[in-house]
Amino acid sequence: MYQQCVNLTVMEEKESVFVKYKEKLEDHEFMMGPVRGKLAVLLDLLTDSMIVAGKHSIYCRNKQNPEEPSLDMQLVVEGLLQSKEIVQVLMDHFRKQN
Repeated sequence: MYQQCVNLTVMEEKESVFVKYKEKLEDHEFMMGPVRGKLAVLLDLLTDSMIVAGKHSIYCRNKQNPEEPSLDMQLVVEGLLQSKEIVQVLMDHFRKQN
């Protein structure tokens, strides 16, 4: 009835985040400084990951309660939300220091 979730496999070696997002990092670092600029890009990446996880949650449903995402997807989204919260606290901390 519901689509089976795909298991995550070990990611193959990919291009460095510093190469892939070089321009974005440079722009944010110029506007906000090196630390806050990197944190801003990290926040963007976490937000993008949350969008993908949210879309995936539509198809990966909880077998006990089909109205909810699967437990693993709930944990992924929760971890992303918590990570964003930490990044936002760090950004505020560094903003107040300047």
